[in-house]
Formats: sequence, structure tokens, C-alpha cells
Amino acid sequence: MSQTFPSLELSRPLPLDSGQELAGVRIAYETYGELAADRDNAVLVCHALTGDQFVAKAHPLTGKPGWWERMVGPGKPIDTNRHYVICANVIGSCMGSTGPASMAPDGAPYAMRFPVITIRDMVRALVALLDELGIERLHAVVGGSMGGMQALSLAANWPDRAERVLVVASTARHSAQNIAFHEVGRQAIMADPAWGEGDYYDRDGAPDNGLAVARMAAHITYLSEEGLTRKFGRRLQDRDAKSFGFDADFQVESYLRYQGSGFTRRFDANSYLYITRAMDYFDLAEEHGGRLADAFEGTRARFCLVSFDTDWLYPTSESRHIVHALNAAGAKVSFVELSAPHGHDSFLLEHEQLDRVVAGFVE
Repeated sequence: MSQTFPSLELSRPLPLDSGQELAGVRIAYETYGELAADRDNAVLVCHALTGDQFVAKAHPLTGKPGWWERMVGPGKPIDTNRHYVICANVIGSCMGSTGPASMAPDGAPYAMRFPVITIRDMVRALVALLDELGIERLHAVVGGSMGGMQALSLAANWPDRAERVLVVASTARHSAQNIAFHEVGRQAIMADPAWGEGDYYDRDGAPDNGLAVARMAAHITYLSEEGLTRKFGRRLQDRDAKSFGFDADFQVESYLRYQGSGFTRRFDANSYLYITRAMDYFDLAEEHGGRLADAFEGTRARFCLVSFDTDWLYPTSESRHIVHALNAAGAKVSFVELSAPHGHDSFLLEHEQLDRVVAGFVE
């Protein structure tokens, strides 16, 4: 699923945590608003696992609104009348940045020859993009979920690059449960006969069945039991009685199948493998000697952490752990837990309190 989108080629090879490096790296990105003359109004928005650079612009493949269009734009919480917003597709993904579907130097797709990457590698590429754009210091870096991991990594590893760090529904490390869910998804992809050890780009069939199952399993973790019950309960789908078969009898089954099939039209299976592995490797404390506070020692940035009470993927306890570490490091930090019925996905959905928090912190 290699796509052509506006992108920039980094002028230098990108070193990776694995010890390898990538040459000719392209970063696909979108910008919104105008960069001030003194370049002090840039806000970097980092996307989640299945997100992309189209934060406030209709998606070119699906036609759907940008994934955070309600948050970014003129007069919105991240106000593009005031700020120059940058959102880039992470390396390893499939919306224009260098990833498994990209062409390797030998002219064939990387596929599984693409090096395993980390969250820090993703951020290293974002920092290189900022360098290419001539932006030395961000007004703010903002991210939810995996985007929050990137924001934390930027603050810890490039502490002078952002004045404000806003982390929503995220974590400083992946738990065993997080890793377990991702492994189910990866195994579903690799068990699909069409996967073919990742070498499917020049064939007619991609491992869409496996990718759809991976998406279905992951999507459950983004929701809450309360939200699922409210939306679907045990209601049947387009029928008055159970079929006594294995079609989608229940509305929730039909919904998950729809989510899975739709996902295969805009995402690459190998990218899913690589990005979930990067998330599983993420452990900010481990990167800095085992103590999370040491990751933020001496930071001058201001931090804001936001969690949701029904998020069981990255629960409030994970945000509190980060807040305690920031306090121990002497950082300026604020924290709020918001009430919402939608689970982890709450950060993407309409929420007036979140809007106020984001607007107040960014401004």
C-alpha cells in the first residue's frame, strides 16, 4: 500500500536504536496555519497507531474528516489562526513516510527487510523534519495514545525542543497486557496465507483477512464496556431472531466486522506489525537507566497529562505514574482525569472538557 503524498526527503541518513540506519528517508506531513516570522508558534501534533498526517484535512483514501478535525483549525482548541500546526506520518507507516511498503535502495519494496524501529526512532525522524523546516523550538508538542508516547519521548530525549508537552490517554511504557493484545493482532496477520512472510506487494492479494481481525481485536481495547453496552447491548443485527449460525447475529459483531474491513482499505499489514512492535518496545524508564524521573531530569518544559476514567488500555494510573516522575524531576506539570463513557477513544471524540484543557494549555 505505498502511497504518494506530499513529503520531504531527509538530507542525512537516519540512525536507529537497532544500530542500523535508513538512508533516503521520506517524511510525509501536512501543515495548517502560518509559521510566524520568528518561528515561535509551531505546534507538533503526533498521531496514534493507525493515524496519519491528515489531522485536520479529509483523508484522501476514505474521504472522512481529519482524525482530530474538531481539535485543530481556525478558532478551535489548537487554533490555526495563531499556531502553525505540523502533523507528520511516522516512519514505518504507510501514508507516505518511509516504511515496509517503500522502495528499498535495490528498487524492491522493503517488506520485512525494513528495520525494526522504536518510538524514539519515530521521534528522531520528526526532529530531523523540524530541522529541515528550520524550527528549533516548538511552542508545543501534543499527542494522544501513541502520539502521547512520541510527545514524552521528545521531551525526554530532546528536552530543548518543546516549551509545552501535552499527553492525552497515554503511557510511559507498554504493559504485558498491551503487548499481549498486539501479539494477537500480529499473529492474525502472519497466519493469513496471503501474508507470505510479508512479501505480498507485487501480488494480487494482501493479508486483508488477518489485518481485519487484528483491527477488530485492537478496536475492542479502544472502547469501554459501558460504551459497548450503551451502543449495542445484545441487540440483533437486521433480524428478529438468532440465526443459529456464525453470521453476524449481534450488532456488535457487525460493527467490528465493518471496522476490520474498512481498515484494510487504508492501512498496510506490515506497517501494523512494525508500529505495534515499536509501541511494545516503548519503556521510557528503561531508556534512561530504569528510573522514569531521570528521563525528565532538568527539563524546563511545562507538561499536562490527561486521562479518562473508562480507559482501560492506558488507565489513569499510567498517567499518574508519569506525573509522579515529573514531580520527582522538578518539572512543572498539571494533571486531570476526565469522565467519559467511550474508553480510550474518548480523546478522539467530542468532549468539551478536553477542548478546554487543550485550549488552555496550548494557549
